Amino acid sequence: MKRRTLVLGGAAIVASSVTAAAIWPRRHITVAAGTFDWKGTDFVSGGTKSIAVEKLPAPLFRTRPNCVVTVAQTLGPCHVNNIPARQDVSEGRAGLPLRLAVRIVHAADCRPVENADIEIWHTDHRGIYSGREAAQMCTLGDAEAISGLAFRGRQLTNGNGQVSFLTAYPGWYQGRTPHVHCRILVEGKELLVSQIYFDDALSDIIYGEHPDYLGRPARDTRNDEDGIIPEDAADHIFDFEKLDGGVLSATITIGLSA
Repeated sequence: MKRRTLVLGGAAIVASSVTAAAIWPRRHITVAAGTFDWKGTDFVSGGTKSIAVEKLPAPLFRTRPNCVVTVAQTLGPCHVNNIPARQDVSEGRAGLPLRLAVRIVHAADCRPVENADIEIWHTDHRGIYSGREAAQMCTLGDAEAISGLAFRGRQLTNGNGQVSFLTAYPGWYQGRTPHVHCRILVEGKELLVSQIYFDDALSDIIYGEHPDYLGRPARDTRNDEDGIIPEDAADHIFDFEKLDGGVLSATITIGLSA
């Protein structure tokens, strides 16, 4: 049986496709510091067009997630309305292919939340948001970005509280560390707006070596310099796995208080 390795917060989980043993990160740390034996060139470039999502292995989550309440964070000026329900949110844009899988649970007892409506949005590889309704500071007036809704989408969670999106690793922009926004509604009621983050060590590899991200200046904000990331960020940073074929898989468990 093939072994798979999930990297999280400076520790690793080694697992088969059936079982996993968890090594928990320390509490009250500000920045995850994973060890990634990867190169930026290990991953596919040019976006998701060559990726068959149905052929990817099932997302590998921690078998015992940290069932804690995910901290609410600002919606921000880059949110837009009327986002389509879809799995591949990239609209053919460039970037390192990223399978982004989310598991939503009740924080009190870890029960999965079925039929939760989760919306995500993030920047493209250039650090620019899409959407005609988004503020100019988000789109930078870029015609390609304004014309579509790239890197925005929504889905309903399954019976395990899980959902997967196919996207691309977001680019950085001035004053913020790389992140993905999320908004969760259950039975039409908004229960959480938050942001999920990336390990600095992994971002360094991708921004410094992956061909789709080269040519930009060095980013100006890391996790410990960001003014919005929670002080205790351990439960707000994705876990990562490098899949065969050059796709990056990111997983996170989001805990709802209600």
